[in-house]
Amino acid sequence: MQIPIEAYNKEYKDRFLKYYDEFKWLYHELYSGRTDMFESLCDEMFRWYKERGTELKEMDRDRERHPDWYKGNQMLGMMMYVDAFAGDLKGVRKKLDYIEECNVNYLHLMPLLDSPEGRSDGGYAVADFRKVKPELGTMEDLEELAGECHKRGISICLDFVMNHTSEDHEWAKRARQGDPEYKSRYYFYDNYDIPAQFERTMPEVFPTTAPGNFSWLPDMEQFIMTTFYPYQWDLNYWNPVVLNEMIYNMLNLVNKGIDIIRIDAVPYIWKQLGTNCRNLPQVHNIVRIMRIITEIVCPGVLLLGEVVMAPDKVVPYFGSVEKPECHMLYNVTTMATTWHSVATKDAMLLKQQMNVVNTLPKDYVFLNYLRCHDDIGWGLDYLWLMQFGIGEVSHKRYLNNFLTGQYPGSFARGELYNSDPASGDARLCGTTASLSGIEKAAYERDDEALKRAVSLDLMLHAYMLVQSGIPVVYSGDEIGQENDYTYHKDPKKWDDSRYLHRGKFLWEKEALRKQKGTLQQKIFDGLKRLEDIRKEKQLFCGDADVWTVDTWDKSILGIVRANKEEKLVALFNFSEFDKTAWINEDDGIYTDLITGSRMEAKGVNIPAYGVYWLYKRRKEPKEA
Repeated sequence: MQIPIEAYNKEYKDRFLKYYDEFKWLYHELYSGRTDMFESLCDEMFRWYKERGTELKEMDRDRERHPDWYKGNQMLGMMMYVDAFAGDLKGVRKKLDYIEECNVNYLHLMPLLDSPEGRSDGGYAVADFRKVKPELGTMEDLEELAGECHKRGISICLDFVMNHTSEDHEWAKRARQGDPEYKSRYYFYDNYDIPAQFERTMPEVFPTTAPGNFSWLPDMEQFIMTTFYPYQWDLNYWNPVVLNEMIYNMLNLVNKGIDIIRIDAVPYIWKQLGTNCRNLPQVHNIVRIMRIITEIVCPGVLLLGEVVMAPDKVVPYFGSVEKPECHMLYNVTTMATTWHSVATKDAMLLKQQMNVVNTLPKDYVFLNYLRCHDDIGWGLDYLWLMQFGIGEVSHKRYLNNFLTGQYPGSFARGELYNSDPASGDARLCGTTASLSGIEKAAYERDDEALKRAVSLDLMLHAYMLVQSGIPVVYSGDEIGQENDYTYHKDPKKWDDSRYLHRGKFLWEKEALRKQKGTLQQKIFDGLKRLEDIRKEKQLFCGDADVWTVDTWDKSILGIVRANKEEKLVALFNFSEFDKTAWINEDDGIYTDLITGSRMEAKGVNIPAYGVYWLYKRRKEPKEA
């Protein structure tokens, strides 16, 4: 029975009534006639609101008053695995001083909810959405960590895996026992007729390691939809119970203090026969419903969508000005294009991509990164590259050969993931340091090569920081951490090369950052210097105008950021040779924010793998 609106307090009632009509319409658009389920959802929302802690409610009110709190030039993210970084959640809490020293105020903790050992897909096969993995701690530990982070001004991001559950989830166990209520929460089929129809239009996610989108369950003598891995059962969102229950799981997390909900694999969550089962209109209805619910219950919480497409293709997930969906999205393709530029020493595609991004509304917030927990997929703009005679298959082969060190003269050290011998396609794994040449140069004790590799590493981070949006550092990159090859000896990991860059954080290496002249000191201090500059200068805010400039050398990327009072000309050399950027910004003397050097922004000589942040005031700021 629905709680009467009169029972709501004023704060909640005002928020609820603001969205009620649209909320009801969206829900019934998905689930026509299911007024009972809609009313049940409304009742539970109020209950979750009442249970939300006083401090979290006060944070919600403050963020409602400042809705752009996550925009600007102050946010800096770091993503990490709890066990790799500090053993468990209590360990992370003890390391918050270090996290603050890294300038981090946005902490993405990789999947930490309970999942079966050996069949977890790195934590993305969730067996219990209300329980932390025992080896990492408890929900109380997570809540205490979030509370301490909030005191320090640090927001916490957590993955919310909506598309599927582990086959060890309670729903899956009951379904496996034949309970029709729980079977209806998944996609079961007695024979392969309908799965065969799905397969005609559904692409495969992992054609090599997990081909097809269905798995046969011998004990049940039925097929089950498993888009990702056989032990990850796709949830059936045609059933309103699934949406409601998953919303409650999300609200449980935000009431523990989670600030950012990363919606994993969001394009996949609605399945429909005769389609590719990706990016369907119903997905946007669901995301909009989630946005409305957070605006009502916990308006201080952000939604981050994991949508792996080019920036101009993901924009529908931002929604519209009147009906927004996700607050933030990943800039996935730019990350891949950055490593393409490293391997080819050609920044033309990166420039083309920046031109596209720069035409998008400034309100759109992208998360920018060099490396993350996942592999690098070569979803490049091959239609654009074809005009230069670059073929997709041969080019992907070159990129993978170069970045795994197989190509003559390569400095990179990576490994392939999901390599398909038939098509020649593969994805790439490795840390920023190893892909930049630090690992190879250090092993060979080549001081000159190591110097170049460190320059490349810092140049790439400087490029990441100059992009609009929120930069996110992958834990370990701030000290130049290399690949971890120990996974080859672990039978639970050795068939997944992504563990190459998921190794334990080396605290003994971190200690070296305080010793002048060490690799760790050069990278940590160099990166911190860049981050401090970004925080200091207003032109790194998202409201700045951004455009690219021709440098007349394909190895050099030129980006301009400007507002009414300041201008920055950023130059990035993707070549191992000293170069000249033939720009002509004929408006006086600039100061390089990194080195303090003064120069004209004309015919700029830039060293191998070098970077300049050339800055000047356009006019004096107005007095407050």
